[in-house]
Amino acid sequence: MTLPPPPVAAARPHSITHHGVTIDDPYAWLKDAGYPKVEHAEILDYLKAENAYYEAVMAPHAALTDTLFKEMRGRIKEDESTVPQKDGDWLYWTAFETGGEYRKWWRRPVGAEPGEADELILDEPALAEGKEYFSLGALSVSPDGRLLAFAYDDTGSERFEGHVKDLTTGELLSDVVPGILSEMVWTQDSGGFLYCPANDQWRTDRACWHKLGTATVDDAVLYREADEGFRVTVGETQSRRFLVIATGDHVTSEVYLLPAGDPAAGPLLVAPRRVGREYDVDEHDGTLFIHTNDMHPNFRLVTAPVEAPGDWTELIGPSPDFYMTGIVTFADFFVVEGRDRGLDQIWLHRYDGRAPTLIPFPEASYVAGVGDNPEYAIDTLRLGYESMVTPGTVYDYDVTSGALTTLKVQEIPSGYDPAGYATERLEITARDGTQVPCSIVYPAGFPRDGSGKLYLYAYGAYGYAVPPGFSTSRMSFLDRGVAFAIAHIRGGDDLGQQWYLDGKLDKRANTFNDFVDVARGLIERGFTSAGNIAIAGRSAGGELMGAVVNSDPELWRVAVIDVPFVDVLNTMLDDSLPLTPGEWPEWGNPITDPAAFELIRSYSPYDNVKAQDYPALYISGGLNDPRVTYWEPAKFAAKLRAMKTDDHVLVLKTNMGAGHGGKSGRWTSLKESAEEMAFVLWQLGMAE
Repeated sequence: MTLPPPPVAAARPHSITHHGVTIDDPYAWLKDAGYPKVEHAEILDYLKAENAYYEAVMAPHAALTDTLFKEMRGRIKEDESTVPQKDGDWLYWTAFETGGEYRKWWRRPVGAEPGEADELILDEPALAEGKEYFSLGALSVSPDGRLLAFAYDDTGSERFEGHVKDLTTGELLSDVVPGILSEMVWTQDSGGFLYCPANDQWRTDRACWHKLGTATVDDAVLYREADEGFRVTVGETQSRRFLVIATGDHVTSEVYLLPAGDPAAGPLLVAPRRVGREYDVDEHDGTLFIHTNDMHPNFRLVTAPVEAPGDWTELIGPSPDFYMTGIVTFADFFVVEGRDRGLDQIWLHRYDGRAPTLIPFPEASYVAGVGDNPEYAIDTLRLGYESMVTPGTVYDYDVTSGALTTLKVQEIPSGYDPAGYATERLEITARDGTQVPCSIVYPAGFPRDGSGKLYLYAYGAYGYAVPPGFSTSRMSFLDRGVAFAIAHIRGGDDLGQQWYLDGKLDKRANTFNDFVDVARGLIERGFTSAGNIAIAGRSAGGELMGAVVNSDPELWRVAVIDVPFVDVLNTMLDDSLPLTPGEWPEWGNPITDPAAFELIRSYSPYDNVKAQDYPALYISGGLNDPRVTYWEPAKFAAKLRAMKTDDHVLVLKTNMGAGHGGKSGRWTSLKESAEEMAFVLWQLGMAE
């Protein structure tokens, strides 16, 4: 196939000097000086030219894209709905209509028959009509059940506009709260709600109280954060007795409580911030349950009386094997969630000290967690479960009998036979001797002689563990003979918080090395061979992709690099950007620390592009993305085009009306996934 010539971005002299080191940045002009507005004609023209080139490259593969899209859509139940859940006097659920892009939110009175008194409380399709992008953010029904607070974003900029709907009349109130970047948490009297607005730098530095019927400019500020690296959030305890204001960065947290019935009472500080200590809080019958890493990176559980929140008594000590990820207190029991060697566990504890109960699950590798349980006094616990070969399943767990009742299994209309697939959890030795887990799923009969094609995915940052869950879209790879693997590399918290700590700051190289070593381990085990591997990651996972295509390009046939954080050094040097101050605990502060400057410079993908052969590259960005700004993928693609020595295809696709998550809508998002998959299959030589 003869491709049209790709766009060429001009390289213009520009440099910065820090710590006596001068860095050339020839594509700095792609950052619009008016950001977050992007109006510079030359920049927009370049991005549009890249999009036109992308369309031209993909045009010959339109039939494959359409085939993949139809396959993916055929595995999704068009009129999908959630299992109704009780909250007070109502049962709540969501549902898609056949063909619908967005969901509708419903409720009916407890005891009513389905369809008898169903009430539509929010119509996402109506709100999204005529808009290129739509994303629902906060959604919360008032304690008296009469009002609905909700917020939405229709640009992808993640500045959500808050509204209040009267559910008895269906009318919107006059209250409009712009720029929300948090939940909307009702006060006990249903007279108002707490929220966090985004400031000009897209940072939440305040917790505000909006009283219905008043002007937003008059909203009381209940808490203001002075540290520009901290972010403020709001929530409530499971008992709904207390409103929660939390502030923190990636390593330190601080929590305040407010009586839900009297937000003006003044915040109660649970424990003052201490660098490196994280904690979160729930409450039961006047006792605080505090989940903290103060003594061990795998966390422990302590209690304290509300009247003396700093007097901590250990209830469950830390374990070297069990990573305690969270706790929830209910009226008659509390739940501890965590992972043992990377596998999810759910423990049910009674307040009277009886031995805890481990909820059992059947497979060797799976994802399980506490689901939607809005009420405090319950006798059944809603759970979710899936694996790489088991579709999503919703259970109710009877707390008294221990019985698991299946409420719903994800339906795949086009059919699914789990016997056609196999999954394994492997441990692969990294270059420093560390055993790195890898979850892999492949079609039955997959060759183990090195001839197979492999798609390898990872993230590896912020302590986020990629779950080995189920995906209907993934089946289009599997059914064409491509194996799919997840590398549970350091930087995530798959094996505990220490696993996360061992992939950040001065240990960041472990993340990149682990990914490469997992790939080499899969080659050694016969799953694939060098040059037969597709790799993918997004956001910080896109940084990972950028690093490994620079370091080990010969291993990969094609790389999908979505909304990638690839201009790490320049971004961490620019403290005017929304996320930068809050990111320094994750990456280091190159402004003040010469060692952090040199470390980031050593791996920042944009700064390490070199004259060498690269695999085929699919790079994406979002013009309105506040997390990874559009110029990061644009600069990376431009520099790669100028320096790479191969003739492999490189495309840059910028969503001009979306942000970090790509296009919204069930089917438009799926179409984007089909395009990416078509590109990968084409490059793997499997386009037919």
